Parts: sequence; C-alpha cells; structure tokens
Amino acid sequence: MLDDIDRRLLRLWQAEPDRSPSELGDALSLPAAAVSRRIDRLRERGVLKGLHGVISWAALGYAVEVSLRIQIDKAVPAAFDRFAAAARAVPEVTEMQTFLGRVDLRLTVIARDMAHWQTLYRDCILTLPHIAEIEALMHVATVKTDQTLPI
Repeated sequence: MLDDIDRRLLRLWQAEPDRSPSELGDALSLPAAAVSRRIDRLRERGVLKGLHGVISWAALGYAVEVSLRIQIDKAVPAAFDRFAAAARAVPEVTEMQTFLGRVDLRLTVIARDMAHWQTLYRDCILTLPHIAEIEALMHVATVKTDQTLPI
C-alpha cells in the first residue's frame, strides 16, 4: 500500500507536521509538486485524515481533567444514542469513546478548577440520561502521549 517514499514522507511529517511540501521535498530529494501529489493521494486513500491544531487546555485556564467510565442502562431502548447525543452537547466533554466489556463509554471532561468540576458534575454529567453506573478518575499527570506510528 505504501512505498518507501510514502513511508519516509509520513515519518518526516509526523516528526514535524508544520513542514511545507517544499521543505519535505528537500528532505526527500523530490520536487514540492511531487510531494503535494503524494500527500493528496494519501488523503484520498484515507491514510491522512486531516491536520489538527493541538490546544493546551491548561494554558487556557482548564486545570482539571477527569476521565469518566460510564455504564449505560441497556434495558432502555436507544439509551446509548440518547446518552451520546446529550453528552456531545456538553462543551467541556472533549472526548467520548465506546468500549466492549463492563464499561460502555469513557468521557474526558475538562474544568477550570475543582469548583467548576463539581458544578459540571452535578449539573451536566449526572443529568445525562440512562446512566446505570459512573466512575470518575481524576487526571494527575500525562506519562506518555504519542500519536506517531513506527512507519
């Protein structure tokens, strides 16, 4: 699926995603136009899904991060869909993942401080529909975060 040049291009771009096609071309000994065509082809094939800006929530005043493990009341038809729609509407919910097993969903929630967290938890999270069980895990530190692949 990927040739050696594609793999080299992806490795370079993962390491420095702000590099231009011209800079990548210099590193790969290719013209910028050839690099742009390869990037377009990788997007069309679904290898590249987009470019993202990474925001430091802490720099914007959000000092608290909580991971919530949630079990949904499966006895209620469409409970999952109703819960997910309501959770998407909470701006402080930054991530929602589904799982197979005892936990149905995991939400990541950010808050400015503990008082803000308590208000969010009481007024927004606990009012989400069809929660059978909830467990809150307070984020202490990020030990590793890496989305690069060994290509």
